[in-house]
Amino acid sequence: MTTKLKRQRFANVWDALEDDSATAASMTMRSDILIVLQQRIVTWKLTQAEAARRLQITQPRLNDLLRGRIAKFSLDALVDLAERADIQVRLRIDKAA
Repeated sequence: MTTKLKRQRFANVWDALEDDSATAASMTMRSDILIVLQQRIVTWKLTQAEAARRLQITQPRLNDLLRGRIAKFSLDALVDLAERADIQVRLRIDKAA
């Protein structure tokens, strides 16, 4: 006996993983900012201690950021870090489909 699974398509991984669209949207924004922050920090070519000072956070907190531990960062915290890294964050609002 073979069970056929229905194929689903999602706009991004968070839509597939999260139960509600609001949480998926928040996680999408958080991951987008986190990735850009990681990329910016690498370009600085600083030690973790120096990068942490530049972002005004502790070195363990920077390590969490660089390792992608997204659950440890709120959207607000990531926006603040982006500002300190000279990254401009903008929110685009679209009408729901």
